[in-house]
Amino acid sequence: MAAVAEYHIQLKDHLFFPSQIIIPANQKVKLVINNQDNTPEEFDSFSLNRDKVIFANNTAIIFIGPLKPGEYKFFGEYNPNTARGIVIVEHQKQKAADVN
Repeated sequence: MAAVAEYHIQLKDHLFFPSQIIIPANQKVKLVINNQDNTPEEFDSFSLNRDKVIFANNTAIIFIGPLKPGEYKFFGEYNPNTARGIVIVEHQKQKAADVN
């Protein structure tokens, strides 16, 4: 079984960094979200069908996918005007085969 790809997001000053991540289509991935603020935040996404409270100075893991190509918005429910982000799902380009 292949390892699940990890994508790291930091939450600082009620902002997600990076606010945009690109993941491969049709694959399950793991989001590792580190809340560096002194207050809790709730990761929320209607299009990803996920919500999870991330306590202050703590880390949460959220699995998403496999997803079809497209854009999936997420936000911090406690700071929806600033804590915003998007997951962009794209088909991966095929790598050239090694010739030996």
